[in-house]
Amino acid sequence: MILPDSLAAAPPGWFIDADVVVVGSGIAGLTTAIRATRAGRKVVVVTKAEVDEGSTRWAQGGIAAALGTEDSPDKHMQDTLVAGAGLCDPAAVRVLVESGPAAVRRLIRWGAEFDRTPTGDIALTREGGHLTDRIAHAGGDATGAEILRALVAEVGQRIQVIEHALVLDLLQDQTGATQGVTLHVMGEGQIDGVGAILAPAVVLATGGIGQVFTASTNPSVATGDGIGLGMRAGAVVADMEFVQFHPTVMYLGPSVSGQQPLVSEAVRGEGAVLLDDRGQRFMVGVHPLEELAPRDVVAKAIMRQMRASGTDHVWLDGRRIDWPNRFPTILASCLEHGIDPTVDLIPVAPAQHYHSGGLRTDLWGRTTVPGLYACGECSCTGVHGANRLASNSLLEGLVFADRIADVLAKESFTRRDPVAKQRPWTADPSDRRRFQGVMTEGAGVLRSAGSLSATLAALTIFDAGTPTTGSWEMTNLLFVGEALARAALIREETRGSHWREDFPEASDRWLVRLQTRVVDGEMVTEEAACEC
Repeated sequence: MILPDSLAAAPPGWFIDADVVVVGSGIAGLTTAIRATRAGRKVVVVTKAEVDEGSTRWAQGGIAAALGTEDSPDKHMQDTLVAGAGLCDPAAVRVLVESGPAAVRRLIRWGAEFDRTPTGDIALTREGGHLTDRIAHAGGDATGAEILRALVAEVGQRIQVIEHALVLDLLQDQTGATQGVTLHVMGEGQIDGVGAILAPAVVLATGGIGQVFTASTNPSVATGDGIGLGMRAGAVVADMEFVQFHPTVMYLGPSVSGQQPLVSEAVRGEGAVLLDDRGQRFMVGVHPLEELAPRDVVAKAIMRQMRASGTDHVWLDGRRIDWPNRFPTILASCLEHGIDPTVDLIPVAPAQHYHSGGLRTDLWGRTTVPGLYACGECSCTGVHGANRLASNSLLEGLVFADRIADVLAKESFTRRDPVAKQRPWTADPSDRRRFQGVMTEGAGVLRSAGSLSATLAALTIFDAGTPTTGSWEMTNLLFVGEALARAALIREETRGSHWREDFPEASDRWLVRLQTRVVDGEMVTEEAACEC
């Protein structure tokens, strides 16, 4: 099918003028908004639910930064490069690790309260792929919620926030430059229906793509909206094939779908081990770090163990952990599902967790569309490469939001009238479950040429729908799904979080970055030189 350049929707019935529109209210979006406002820009934040919802809120483990006396940015960089399996952009990683400690300390000045040792130092723990303790956490396992609390308090009443709003499309002038967004407020608050925010700078911080798959740790709002919007506007996406499946997601049965409860990697950092159906550890000998190996290594080992034993999950043994003090949130989640981790084993299996790809940006968050920026999980800075190092995601959102705000403080923008789009369309929302099944079966944990070709063929037969929130989300999911499956089919190797059963080894031939964009209604995927 010919891809649309916009979502079918009613014309805007109301307008707001601003300098900057920030789409998303997680760590990346709110940090950008706060700092751009302090630089004198008029900022409007648009968020799909309420301002304190979204993926940041669900981050359990913590935020990685070289804060300890035995740590350094160089050590953090090395661990990040190893996890990224040869495809990290070293310049982007250097920005991350060198800027990270100061960015975390600023969060503390803004009121975020991290857990402390008895001597008053920030308490640090370890997660998979880290060779030293560098994970700062809050409330034991409620780091994201605490960071978000501090950021929302910092936003206060100084920044206009439009909640319960789905951003539809980018407004662009005749040169292709950004001139704002159209959006739909979903029946909440004083503004209702389709409107437009006119602004020469738009920052996309819309989070992940979890609802592409049947089971995910992502909230229900994670439908790839920023990536869909960006692609319709002509922006380049990259690394779409690298989808991280978290190794230890609580297994609740074969019929359960949607957001699944995560059992943080930090639980293994505190000593929990993985057991097979006979009660034996199986990570010993698989990797020198055993249960704390990088996530792709652990997830692959679990999948192989499940396949060999014919089971649908393995077990996590954390019976020696001080759950009430260290992981009270996870403890409550387990108890809610009838599991007492102080005496019971926890059934776990891999589920979609994080997307390392997204809108390709430079080191200052600029996409390939003038005036359009991206940060956080919807972006591809090159930091993560083929596999994100645990707890680098919050730090990436924080650091690159800072850099975008620095650009916005200095940039001079030209305001022009937007031009009309030519190919509006929207998908039938009733197709979502079928779409998720197709993506999970063919482009999920284990992939092959046959499964990916079947997925791409299935993605061409989805029906048109009438304009609704569900249909707009479904259209964004289709953009993400096709770009992901296309790149996964082209990359004929196994690397990081991309696993091809028919090409089980990594190859130097594929030390390239796959980039995709829409040209005249068709997706085009090309190889680009990797800065690695």
